[in-house]
Amino acid sequence: MRHIFTNMKKYWVSVLIIFILLILQAVCDFSLPNYTSKLIDTGITNNGIEYATPDRISGESYMGVSMLMTEEEPELWQEYYEPDEEGVYCLSEDADKEELDKTFAEPLAVYSIILQMSEQEGTDTASSGQNETAMTDMQAVRAGVEEKLAEFGDSMITNYAILFTQNEYETLGIDLAELRTEYLWKTGGMMIVFALGMMAIAIAVGYLASRVGAGVGRDLRKKVFEKVVSFSDAEINRFSTASLITRTTNDVQQIQMVTVLLLRMILYAPVMAVGGIIMVINTGAGMGYVIVIAVAAIAVLMICLLVIAMPKFKKMQKLVDKVNLVSREILTGIPVIRAFSREKHEEKRFDDANRELTGVMLFTNRVMTFMMPMLMIIMNAMSVFIVWTASHRIDQGVMEVGTMTAFITYTMMIVMSFLMLTMVSIMLPRAGVAADRIDEVLKTEVTVNDKAGAKELDNIKGTVRYNNVSFHYPDADGNVLYDIDFEAKPGTTTAIIGSTGSGKSTLINLMLRFFDVTEGSITIDGTDIRDVSIESLRRNIGYVPQKGVLFSGTISDNIKYGQLEESDEAMFEAARIAQAEDFIQSKSEGYESPISQGGTNVSGGQKQRLSIARAIARNPKIYIFDDSFSALDFKTDAALRKALGPKVKDKTVFIVAQRISTILYAEQIIVLDEGRMVGKGTHKELMKNCDVYRQIATSQLSEKELAKSLEEE
Repeated sequence: MRHIFTNMKKYWVSVLIIFILLILQAVCDFSLPNYTSKLIDTGITNNGIEYATPDRISGESYMGVSMLMTEEEPELWQEYYEPDEEGVYCLSEDADKEELDKTFAEPLAVYSIILQMSEQEGTDTASSGQNETAMTDMQAVRAGVEEKLAEFGDSMITNYAILFTQNEYETLGIDLAELRTEYLWKTGGMMIVFALGMMAIAIAVGYLASRVGAGVGRDLRKKVFEKVVSFSDAEINRFSTASLITRTTNDVQQIQMVTVLLLRMILYAPVMAVGGIIMVINTGAGMGYVIVIAVAAIAVLMICLLVIAMPKFKKMQKLVDKVNLVSREILTGIPVIRAFSREKHEEKRFDDANRELTGVMLFTNRVMTFMMPMLMIIMNAMSVFIVWTASHRIDQGVMEVGTMTAFITYTMMIVMSFLMLTMVSIMLPRAGVAADRIDEVLKTEVTVNDKAGAKELDNIKGTVRYNNVSFHYPDADGNVLYDIDFEAKPGTTTAIIGSTGSGKSTLINLMLRFFDVTEGSITIDGTDIRDVSIESLRRNIGYVPQKGVLFSGTISDNIKYGQLEESDEAMFEAARIAQAEDFIQSKSEGYESPISQGGTNVSGGQKQRLSIARAIARNPKIYIFDDSFSALDFKTDAALRKALGPKVKDKTVFIVAQRISTILYAEQIIVLDEGRMVGKGTHKELMKNCDVYRQIATSQLSEKELAKSLEEE
């Protein structure tokens, strides 16, 4: 989780705005149940009369209510009411009805009950209130009625007071239907405004959350890619290509998705939970224990499900790696698979990996599918329980129908907030695993990097010296190279030959610092290559790998790929030297002809020639050809080396080869056998004093060709 939140630091302004918007959305969300309650209780039940204090009251009722008042109530009553010409008392326009209700609700409610009692007994309340004795009796009645009302709470007091106001309006000829309609339209209009506000806020939050999520995904992909590009071969081998692809795509996508959910749901859920609890308390329903029961039931359910599903989520990402690995191997090796008729075997291998991943995903999905109906059962059970409990309270007169409706809504909001938290908590383990996997890549220490104060390697002559170099791969038991010592000078060609697995390519890779030497050193013009920046080192080397690698794009893009300064003339010259000009010009689009991914739309020989042209176009001081002529026929090989001669006459050239004919005329040939240098010299010298070289030569050339090669040298 810490890794996920760390990725959002850069977007703290957007996160803050989202949090503020979510608070506003919660305010709108919490207002709607309150307005729903008002529609029922005030708009329908009370005919749109919102406050107990009447706007107009008859003189008879005015005097009757005033007789029930005590202490400071009569003064306030007289202050806010003035009689009109018809003797009807009108409320002052500047009166605060909400505040006046706190004072007048009780006497109005008591008077309403007294009126009902009088109607039942057939007495005249107004006439009986014209002397001091009657007033004393009224005060005694108020005390008795208040004692009874205290059992029901403030809600019933307000209801009785509003009932009096309704009767008074009817007596004065005020149209209650018009009042009700006006109130319903006003309240409904406010609900529409809040609903539209919620919609606008939800759109804004969704937009900002998506931008933050996309930004986090972009940043992570960039960091992972830059880190992977800086990896040496040791780190690449440690993670495997398939795993790095999964981490850069699937894992980043998991974090991106969870980031959006965190901003949209996790931030909103606590606001909803806290706000819902506050609103429930404000309803005064007295059923807070229902929420405690609901939350506890959800917590128990989610803990059980997480304990079951958590191990599977952790396993899932590794299985995605496995499917990716198998898929990549099969797609890359389709020609070999078809050649050996192993389609069924590979289908089974993929099916096994796919079924294992499918089984884990089905298990987790079933757990999540089981969760939803259980949560709905809990929510609906809570609704039934609330209605059952509230019905008794409504029957007792201590709760209104609208209050019950609002309580149910607020309870569902609280439950839904915990539901959102638990739903996201199911996704968090998988995202946490993905974040840890990405962090593992980002925190991996690169074994080959620039040391502090690394120098730039500029204006070199190109003298390369291997000083007693030994090397072993990380975690390997023994060395693959032992005590290699030789020097390659500008204007000369140094050939490296040996049997398969003798360490030829490893020897070259050390010069490029794909790995660092275990013992000894490699110097260029006397400077240890570990003391210079990797970028400046490789800038001075033109490298043609053993396996020709082309990138999607055009032929021009691939040849110019390594140029320090792009030039069409340099590209044309490189293609001409590499013997690639003819087949390029034979294409309808020439140098702008497309190259598919991996160069699959060109032959092996064409791919190698384009790789060689790419290195030549760079015009470096040092050339490395790692078995780069193996796919060329003898005629093309000879023509290429002849054309290459003038270009590299003052350069240092390394040729790794298994074919003797490629290196016959090299000034220096290094012979490797099981990682050891067993010979060094020219072709003629090695034929005399190196058994390993002699065995290679005699296995590839006839006696006539050998004799001719010795004479020509």
